[in-house]
Amino acid sequence: MNQKNVQKKKEKKLNNKISKTDDEWLNELSVEEYSICRKKNTEAPFTGIYWDCKDKGIYKCTCCSLELFSSETKFDSGTGWPSFSQALNNDNIELVKDTSHGMLRTEANCKKCGAHLGHVFDDGPKPTNLRYCINSISLHLDKLD
Repeated sequence: MNQKNVQKKKEKKLNNKISKTDDEWLNELSVEEYSICRKKNTEAPFTGIYWDCKDKGIYKCTCCSLELFSSETKFDSGTGWPSFSQALNNDNIELVKDTSHGMLRTEANCKKCGAHLGHVFDDGPKPTNLRYCINSISLHLDKLD
């Protein structure tokens, strides 16, 4: 594929971005989903439905259903949040510098709708050495039969 076609393909993906007002998101999401996904808050550790989930399937964005992670890359990090060693497709995750709370971290957001998912750290298992530390409420698991 030549460079022009690659650029057009990337532009097409960006054109599929979801843009909604806060009121629209409030009407579609629960109060907790809105607080975490749209206002970048964090659920308490060991409280989310997926932190110790062993079910097989694909984890999707709560807000827009974009496929984000596979259960195949999920691991127990001991942190109390679902952790993944890699994204299902790197093009579906937006990484943003986060300096909130007096720390330097990398925030992970859904690229399609901008939902806050959690953070990514470089202390995960090999071969990626990544730990995507994700809020359960930001995810919906499509279970495999």
